[in-house]
Amino acid sequence: MAQRDLGELLTDTRVNAGVGWALVGVFGLVTVESALGGDFLWAAFAAIVGLVVALPALVRANPRAMAPAEVVLLAGLPVVGRAVATVQVTSTVAVYLSIAAFALLVAVNLHLFTPVEMSIGFAVLFVVVTTLAAAGLWALARWGSDVHLGTTLLLDPGPDGVLSDADFDQIEHELMVEFVASGIAGLVAGLVFQVYVRRRATVVDRIEGGAV
Repeated sequence: MAQRDLGELLTDTRVNAGVGWALVGVFGLVTVESALGGDFLWAAFAAIVGLVVALPALVRANPRAMAPAEVVLLAGLPVVGRAVATVQVTSTVAVYLSIAAFALLVAVNLHLFTPVEMSIGFAVLFVVVTTLAAAGLWALARWGSDVHLGTTLLLDPGPDGVLSDADFDQIEHELMVEFVASGIAGLVAGLVFQVYVRRRATVVDRIEGGAV
């Protein structure tokens, strides 16, 4: 049943596939634009999201084998927001909700195409832990970019060019808030996805039961 539950996230409709591939195209454009602009962190994120979304269709040689468009859109929310000049996704919770959706897509791919098997409950835990891990990795990536590339993603010295103790305290506070927000976002997203997958499987069961 675990295989059936997670597998039910994949759809086979033309409209859903069209929206999904359109989003993959957006991810590709953002990857190229970010790479040309020297923003390699965003380029890598957009490329990875696009690859994970397209993987089921590529592996199954079926262009309609796509996760629901709403999950794909949520996973790529920061990427889509960045692609639209008038929209900027800055909410910490929104960003980590997108990471939680991305973690769900990764869980589905692992379950379908590797020996790893996940129950719904474990998939929820996977989403929460992955979202927390992503928060830590994103903090490390920003710190490394600031130190080695001269950016100010995390370490912003201000007009005087010097980071004071108060600045470091503020950065640490903001990071702790970010980690808490990522944990909450991962938990909420995981529980919502649990309900979503179970209801989707129930609907399919009813359709198949009526067809018999």
